[in-house]
Amino acid sequence: QVQLVESGGGLVQPGESLRLSCATSGTIFRLYVLAWYRQAPGKQRELVATITNRDSANYADSVKGRFTISRDNAKNTVYLQMNSLKPEDTAVYYCNAARLGSPSKWGQGTQVSVAS
Repeated sequence: QVQLVESGGGLVQPGESLRLSCATSGTIFRLYVLAWYRQAPGKQRELVATITNRDSANYADSVKGRFTISRDNAKNTVYLQMNSLKPEDTAVYYCNAARLGSPSKWGQGTQVSVAS
């Protein structure tokens, strides 16, 4: 059963923007900390940004000032707005939902490629 559904990836040029979306159920949206991770070829999966159900957000240093994570309560959707994209942002981006005492949940991933 797919509980996190990502969309919005694609191929862009350096300096351009993309917005990723992750739709989920109301229960997960209300109770879990939502996050975006990414995994580049040959590298470990890394945390990009997190947001709590109180809209408290945190970011990896590599994306601070360029990426924004947000929630739409009416749509049970979390977004990752990515501006000023760089080639090193190229990766598969995964939506994650985590809650103490429960197994972490993952989306299927969406490819983001930044190239001239």
